[in-house]
Amino acid sequence: MSVDRRSFLGAATLLAAPKIVFAQAATERRFIFIIQRGAADGLNTVIPYAEPAYASLRGALAIDPAAALKLDGTFALHPALPKLRELYGAGEASFLHAVASPYRDRSHFDGQNVLETGGKAPYQLKDGWMNRLLGLLPRGGKEAIAFSPAVPLALQGAAEVTTYAPSTLPQANDDLLMRVEQLYAPDPQLRALWASALEARGMAGERMGGGSRQNAAAIGKIAAGFLARADGPRIAMIETSGWDTHSGQDARLAAQLRGLDGLIGALREGLGPVWGQTVVLVATEFGRTVAANGTGGTDHGTASAAMLVGGAVQGGRILADWPGLAQANLFEGRDLKPTLGLDILIASTCAEAFKLDPEKTALTLFPGAVRGNSPFRLLRT
Repeated sequence: MSVDRRSFLGAATLLAAPKIVFAQAATERRFIFIIQRGAADGLNTVIPYAEPAYASLRGALAIDPAAALKLDGTFALHPALPKLRELYGAGEASFLHAVASPYRDRSHFDGQNVLETGGKAPYQLKDGWMNRLLGLLPRGGKEAIAFSPAVPLALQGAAEVTTYAPSTLPQANDDLLMRVEQLYAPDPQLRALWASALEARGMAGERMGGGSRQNAAAIGKIAAGFLARADGPRIAMIETSGWDTHSGQDARLAAQLRGLDGLIGALREGLGPVWGQTVVLVATEFGRTVAANGTGGTDHGTASAAMLVGGAVQGGRILADWPGLAQANLFEGRDLKPTLGLDILIASTCAEAFKLDPEKTALTLFPGAVRGNSPFRLLRT
């Protein structure tokens, strides 16, 4: 039988899948960090529709309150987030506003470096706060995975981390897989690698390819396949990109938010009963300007919105020391003013999720940061 090159490459990609072996974890809690690379616009995600200055500053970019998904008398979600609105109503999602890392300039690379390393300044630290978190967990509860082609900076460090990125090559059919298995059977090393690759394929729900870029919901379903297992990872990071909306923001942001909504909805569905032990934190490196620019977009800003989602979240709340959007209240006269540190939010969430000492957790994840815990109880006991 002849094998065409595309099918052979699909089989080769499967063979190259990471060897994934997880021990029985010591904790049932799952923690997932979703990073929004590109500076997501928090003001049009969690919309302060009752704020008098919102509509005038945003102009044509202001979301119509009639179309927005109301959360309370002040805030609403973008219309592209119906699943998150449903989770909020079920008490499984909270939204935090006016949140920012210690970084105060407006470079994506530097801002993401500060967010992922947990430093006070760019390139101050070489490893990531998520990797340091692994060192605080009991033995057997340290398994972590990144759904990306390479290990993101937040997970880089001394602790070993697995990565998994779905192939965009065509999926190999069962006949080809059987023939490759027969080919490798006589060789102990290749046979073991093949078995590990098939195990990874099964954990991913057999979504190895299809010839096109995986959409966000597909990534969520794949991630849930790993995390739902009793012997699966307990900590995961999912990268999303494309949040830099300098122009044409309306359509672009709506598409981004639909993808995020689908991703979280797929996690909820795929995790099943494990969702009750799950915490998902969604955050970005910085926000965007309050006022629209001249090209139908917004420029780099400071504070933004973050999300806590999951069955373990004490949800149904908007958590914010809201600074307002009046000119006198803006940061540097142009940005939403930060009133809650993203480092404090992350450290407090991790300490609550894994029942760790809050001070030790904050010091380990964000060395040198101003000490403090979240003023809010974030998770269910």
